[in-house]
Amino acid sequence: MTTRTSKRTLYRLRGVAPTVEAMFDALDADQLERVHADFDVPESLDVPAVLVTGSFEQPVASWCDEVFRTTGVEVVLPVKRSAGLLMLAVDGEVYAIGYDQGFRLVPERLKDHRFGLGFASRRVDPGRIRDLVSHTPGGGRTDITLVPGGTSVWSLGIVEHAQIVRRLGGHLDDIPLTISRNNPARISSAEGGAGLRLQLGVEGTDLISDIRAIARVLREEKPNPELEFVEHVVPVGDPLLLTRLETVLDDLLGQEPDGKIRVAVPADHWDDYEAARAFRARIRSTEASRPTGDLDLEYVLCRARVQRAGNRVTALREGTVTLYRHSRADRVDEIWTSSALRWIEAEVFLGPRRFFLMDGHWYEIDHEYLRTIRSHVERLITATPSVDLPPWVLGEKERTYNESVPDRRPGYVCFDRDNVRTGLHRGNGVEICDLLSPDNVLVMVKRAKGSDALSHLFSQALVAVQTLRNSPEGRERFAQKVAAARKGSGLPEGFRPSKVVFAILLKDGTDLTADTLFPFSQVTLVQTARTLEAWGVQVEVIGIASTPPDDASAGIRRLVA
Repeated sequence: MTTRTSKRTLYRLRGVAPTVEAMFDALDADQLERVHADFDVPESLDVPAVLVTGSFEQPVASWCDEVFRTTGVEVVLPVKRSAGLLMLAVDGEVYAIGYDQGFRLVPERLKDHRFGLGFASRRVDPGRIRDLVSHTPGGGRTDITLVPGGTSVWSLGIVEHAQIVRRLGGHLDDIPLTISRNNPARISSAEGGAGLRLQLGVEGTDLISDIRAIARVLREEKPNPELEFVEHVVPVGDPLLLTRLETVLDDLLGQEPDGKIRVAVPADHWDDYEAARAFRARIRSTEASRPTGDLDLEYVLCRARVQRAGNRVTALREGTVTLYRHSRADRVDEIWTSSALRWIEAEVFLGPRRFFLMDGHWYEIDHEYLRTIRSHVERLITATPSVDLPPWVLGEKERTYNESVPDRRPGYVCFDRDNVRTGLHRGNGVEICDLLSPDNVLVMVKRAKGSDALSHLFSQALVAVQTLRNSPEGRERFAQKVAAARKGSGLPEGFRPSKVVFAILLKDGTDLTADTLFPFSQVTLVQTARTLEAWGVQVEVIGIASTPPDDASAGIRRLVA
C-alpha cells in the first residue's frame, strides 16, 4: 500500500521572494557545486518551486584507515549520500524540505528560527510532551529530555523565565493534516525548533494543503496557555538595538577571556556534533586551526581579539567552524561547516535589560517575566474547585474553621496541628496537611493578611510532600493517623500524594484572583508549583468563600474574648 504521508522537516525561509529566480539565488553556490547539483522546476505543484538533487561524496569512508591500522587489511570503500531539496512558495511564503542530506543545503541565514517552536507551542498537547531541549542562559548548559510515552510539560522541571526552549515535541492536538484527514482518531506528533518535523503529505496537493494548515495555525491561533512561555524569549529585531548589542559584544571580544563568552552547540546540529571526531576553525586567516577533539574556543577568541575594534563580530560571522568524521580532518571527512558566530554564546546587559546571543541570533530574556508569573498564577487559581469546602465565617480562627469542616463536609479529616514525627522531624514534627479530602487530596488552608503567611503555607506543602515521597517512617505514621481517624479505612497501599490544593481566605474575604494575590506570593506560589509539578504532584489554588458573622455568634465571640 502506498503511504500518503512521510515524516519530513519543513523550514520557513525569510527574505526570499516567492519566485523561482529568487529561490535559485538564495542557495549557496559552493554547496551546490560540492553536491554536483541538478535543478528542476516542478510545474505540477501549481506553485513556484525549485527541486535540487545531488549527493555528498566521500572517496574513502573515514573508518577505512582505522581498520587498516588495527587489522593490516586494506579496505577502500566510498561513501555517497543523496541530497534533495524542495523549495516552494505557498501564499507568498517560501518553504523548504530536505530529503536525506538535503537539509544541509538550506541556507542557515534564511531559516525562520522560531517557526517550528511557534507551531509546537500552539498545537502540541502540553500533557504529552515527548522531547524538549532547553538552554540556561549564562550557564552554558543545554538539557535534552526524551520521554517516548509523553509527559506533562511541568513534570520536566522547566523554569519558564530562566530557560530558553530550543526544541519542543509531542503529540498533536487535532489539526486537519493529511495524516488525520481520513482517520481523525489517528494520533500524530511533531517536533518544533527552527524547523518543524512531522508527517506531511506526499502528493503535491496534500503537501500544499498541509503547509497551508500549518500557516493557518501560526497566523490565527495563540499559544497554548501552558506552552506560551516558549515564546516569552523575544528575538531582537530592532536594527538600532542590534547594532548596540553587537558593539558591546565587539568590545567583549577585544578583552582577555573571562568566561563571559562560552562555547555553544548549534541546536539543530547535535547529531553532527556527536558524530564529529575533529574540529577546525578559520577566522580571517589563510590557514585553519589545527584539528582538535572539540571546538578550540581559545583559538576563536584569540583570532577575534586581534581584529580591529568594530570588526570582531563580523570576523566571527564570516569565519567558519568545520566538523569532520575523522581525526585527520581531511576535506573528504567533512560533515558540516557553519559560521563561527553560531558556536559562541554571550550575555549582555543594557541597563536593566538582559540579552543573550545564541545560534548567531540575539534574544531578550526576562522581558516577559512578570507576565509569565501572572499567567501561571491565573492557571493555578481555579473557579471550579475539585474540593468542596464550606464558607468561612469572617472572624473565625483558622483552627476553628479546619475543625468544623468534617462536621459540615462528611469524609474530610482534619489534621491541623496533628503533626507527624519522624527521626528527621523531631520536636514539633511535620504538618502533612490541614485537611485530607475524601479522595486523599492534601488540602493546605490559610487565612492570609500578607505574603508571609502564604510563604509558610507553600513551604509546608513542600516539606509535607517530600516526607510522604521519601520517608517510609513518615508515610507509615501518617497512614496510621488516617486509619485511626477513618476508623480503619486508611490510605491505599503505597500511597503517594498526587495533588495539593492551597485553599486561601484573603483578608476581609476578598475574592482570590491574580489581581488580589500579593505580588511576592505570586512568585513563591509559582516556584512551589513548579517544584511540586516536577515531582508529579498536581497543584490547584482556590479561594475559600466567606460569610459575615451573625449577631449571635459575634456576641458569643466577644464574651469568649
